[in-house]
Amino acid sequence: MRTFELTAPATVPDALAGPGTYLAGGTTLVDLMKLDVVTPQHVVDINALPLRGIDPSDGLRLGALERMSDVARHPGVYPVISRALLQSASQQLRNMASIGGNLLQRTRCTYFRDVTMPCNRRDPGSGCPARDGANRMHAVLGTSDACVATHASDLAVALVALDAQVTLASADGTRTVALADFYRLPGDTPQVENDLRPGELITEVVVPRLDWAANSTYVKVRDRQSYEFALCSAAVALDVQDGRIVDARVAVGGVATVPWRLTAVEDALRGAPVTQEAFEAAAAVAGDGAVPLSANGFKIPLLRRTVVRALRELTEGSRA
Repeated sequence: MRTFELTAPATVPDALAGPGTYLAGGTTLVDLMKLDVVTPQHVVDINALPLRGIDPSDGLRLGALERMSDVARHPGVYPVISRALLQSASQQLRNMASIGGNLLQRTRCTYFRDVTMPCNRRDPGSGCPARDGANRMHAVLGTSDACVATHASDLAVALVALDAQVTLASADGTRTVALADFYRLPGDTPQVENDLRPGELITEVVVPRLDWAANSTYVKVRDRQSYEFALCSAAVALDVQDGRIVDARVAVGGVATVPWRLTAVEDALRGAPVTQEAFEAAAAVAGDGAVPLSANGFKIPLLRRTVVRALRELTEGSRA
């Protein structure tokens, strides 16, 4: 790790007053600093800022500095969010990691994290060795010639399914961005991962009120049960009435370069009966547009099966 200057402002305006890299739980940033993947000269410790709070009174509002473990066990949090958090990282990391930091975590691509290897996301124009290399964990949706790295956050998948927004603050004021629009597809500029502008800070996550999101879940398929990133995951919420699906929200992770909303699956589910056949028919379009690599073609059928599994879990006892 290289030397750096550390400051710890007590107010948001002070934190936004100068250049620097923000430090919250440090569960991503410190790792990348140790590897020399990122080498900030000035680190701004934001843990003293008043960016906490969990308010489920009308939808859900989460302060960016709330810890993952506290949000996961709060009774007012939608099940899909709680379950996504509880399946993230380890208990020790969840006790440290912040909500805002989780949404900004960097990819776990081994080429990105190895500074001896080329990587367009870390060193634009250097190449993407994952395309022809070790790519079992990589994306099949939203990829480009420049990058095939998957997005790492479980929480982001659940929040995108629920149309969450993030509030961003800078010295010029605040703005609100839909989380689905916040993340950027790699295209020709994979180093631009999101819409966070220089000097901006995530201050809050806002989830609109959705009463039927109480019927929601998060299914995560991984190589081992604990402390592992997803091969595929599905965040699903269903509004079921009289044996039919009135409305649905479906997003997936582990298979795309950004949290991936499956609007075509949602459309296929609306009005459908609660049956295995209907679930499989809707999930059949989940992999539309997928481009597999040499070692990750299995993710396409896995994606379909994971969506069906989540739908089954939410409707046990009510299927025809």
